[in-house]
Amino acid sequence: MARKNYTSQTEFVLLGLTDTLELQIILFCLFSVIYTLTFVGNVGMIFLIRMDFQLHTPMYFFLANLSFVDVCYSSTITPKMLVDLLSEKKTISFAGCFLQMYFFIALATTECILFGLMAYDRYVAICNPLLYALIMSRTVCLKMAAGAFTAGLVNSMVNTSYVSSLPFCSSNVIHHFFCDSPPLFKLSCSDTRLHESIFSTFAGVNMVGALLVTLTSYCYILFSIFRVHAGAGRRKAFSTCASHLTAVILFYSTSIYTYLRPTSSYSLTQDKVASVFYTVVIPMLNPLIYSLRNSEVKKALWNVITRKMVPLFLGLLP
Repeated sequence: MARKNYTSQTEFVLLGLTDTLELQIILFCLFSVIYTLTFVGNVGMIFLIRMDFQLHTPMYFFLANLSFVDVCYSSTITPKMLVDLLSEKKTISFAGCFLQMYFFIALATTECILFGLMAYDRYVAICNPLLYALIMSRTVCLKMAAGAFTAGLVNSMVNTSYVSSLPFCSSNVIHHFFCDSPPLFKLSCSDTRLHESIFSTFAGVNMVGALLVTLTSYCYILFSIFRVHAGAGRRKAFSTCASHLTAVILFYSTSIYTYLRPTSSYSLTQDKVASVFYTVVIPMLNPLIYSLRNSEVKKALWNVITRKMVPLFLGLLP
């Protein structure tokens, strides 16, 4: 009977971030600017890495992949949220809901793994510089990136399959601004403890596993940096790693708070606030963090502007 009621429904209703009209308009303007900056910043980073030969290194290869994930990651959530902020009825079909959740989990998982790969890349570059070209060859980097995307897709397939198999036989109102597992668990009329445990296990393995790789890599990096006596060498190493650590801290602090804290302390309101940071704000900040704190990126940007964009623009003038 529960399954029959589930299949008779055709859509979910998203409550969104707020019911206040004035605040909805303000948030629409704010998030529109953020999404525009996210798209331009990340696509610009991919374009810059592709255009400048000096950035054709493993570190920037992974950074280009991260930018691609951030564009897709933000585009999975933000456009629908912007439409809902101006809509009276915030609905999403069952198929659309689980499709959104599938790509969200896949891209979030991939981003976690990419952070770990970027940390490992810095570890090899700083701790084993003589073997760097051999260990981080083009073939190895391609396999690592492919593995990150494959792991994200497989992890998302398993989690989305579990959640979509739940019977939703009562309310179809999601207390969130996008389709995510925790609020959907709240809507199910069945015992979801097993499903929540499986979801938490997968989330924990992915996030904690990638975080351990990152932290372990940076422990070795710090020991290696402190053995460098030259102040210039230390500053260069710290500068190279500081931007990555900043992005990692921002991403993991909000995502771990949302998915790995005890269910007894779960709060839909707090979860929505935290979700705004790792789905909307952080994808915008990543290209800014990596460009503003990276002299090589700033130099490459200046070269592209002065050597390619300016001559092209002058050539178009009558």
